[in-house]
Amino acid sequence: MEHSVIVPWEVNEETDTQYVPEYIVNMATHVLKQYDFQVKGIECVTTKPDKGGAIWRLETNRGPKSLKLLHRRPMRSLFSLGAQRYLVDVKNARVPPIVKTKTGADYVEAGGKLWFVAKWIEPLEPVTKDLEGAKKLCYALGEFHRLTKGYVPPKQAELASRLHKWPSYYKKVIEKMDWFRNVAKVYNDMPASKTLLEVVGQFEEQAKRSYERLINSDYDKLVKHGNEHWGLVHQDYGWSNGQMGPGGMWIIDLDGVAYDLPVRDLSKLISGTMADLFEWKVDWIKEMIDAYATANPIPPDLYNILLIDLSLPMDFYKNMKEVVYEPDVFLNEETEKMIRTIVQTDQTKWPVLKQLERETKAGRRN
Repeated sequence: MEHSVIVPWEVNEETDTQYVPEYIVNMATHVLKQYDFQVKGIECVTTKPDKGGAIWRLETNRGPKSLKLLHRRPMRSLFSLGAQRYLVDVKNARVPPIVKTKTGADYVEAGGKLWFVAKWIEPLEPVTKDLEGAKKLCYALGEFHRLTKGYVPPKQAELASRLHKWPSYYKKVIEKMDWFRNVAKVYNDMPASKTLLEVVGQFEEQAKRSYERLINSDYDKLVKHGNEHWGLVHQDYGWSNGQMGPGGMWIIDLDGVAYDLPVRDLSKLISGTMADLFEWKVDWIKEMIDAYATANPIPPDLYNILLIDLSLPMDFYKNMKEVVYEPDVFLNEETEKMIRTIVQTDQTKWPVLKQLERETKAGRRN
């Protein structure tokens, strides 16, 4: 083949978002020959062109399946494939079973990447975007975290653990705030620059306070329990990767799983949901946490870490970090509106977090 190693590719999003280079399509054909089924139809459903990944839906004589080209390093992908196999074979979890090759392997290596086939679960439907849907997502997440405890990756797999990385991540958030400030100063004639300069300081202070709270918490004591004790986080869990299907909630797209404190997934889910609501709602958060804890109880010291993580200005950070790549494009009128919306939503967060902290101190939460 002309290309022996898969590399990221460019896509014209206005014309063909599912475009995959021909050499990768040819590799996919080669990979599928390693399986004991006949392909009757193939459709590309998702691509990650900037990273070199893709997913195809397969119609076969043995039912619908998915073919995934994993964009991560092969040994890193082996970690996640081992987790998927463990969850299905050992824990009977509702995650898609891996289909073995003709030789009994879980994957095929081609183009410097790992490819694998899994059962296509159907029907799958997203939960409703309301409190009941959020509670179902949280319960399924707690169940997922509980079932992943004890996972030991294949010996040749790259160890994926974020368990000890929280302080460095918090520091990175703090440092990036100064990057945002400097970019806005250099591009001071752009529509969003003035607003960004007005508010970046308050989010920087929030990040600093969150870091100090983390350092003075039980974080170090908790991480000493080790990777297998805590199990895996999904890292990209939300309304699309947790869906209702046969027998209950299914969790899909496990490519990025890693060892970590489980409340990191829950914190992201709560923060993202509140951002979608444009308001932090204490009743929603309580019920989301309670639904999670029904499946995977949260001890008090870990609950405190959750509250600390919720105090980190993640909505501002994740929406602004692209500014360093194309500031002359990013700092437009839409970004200016987005910043103001984030600030307004953030103002509703602090009374909610204070109430949760008061109730914790009063012993009204487990």
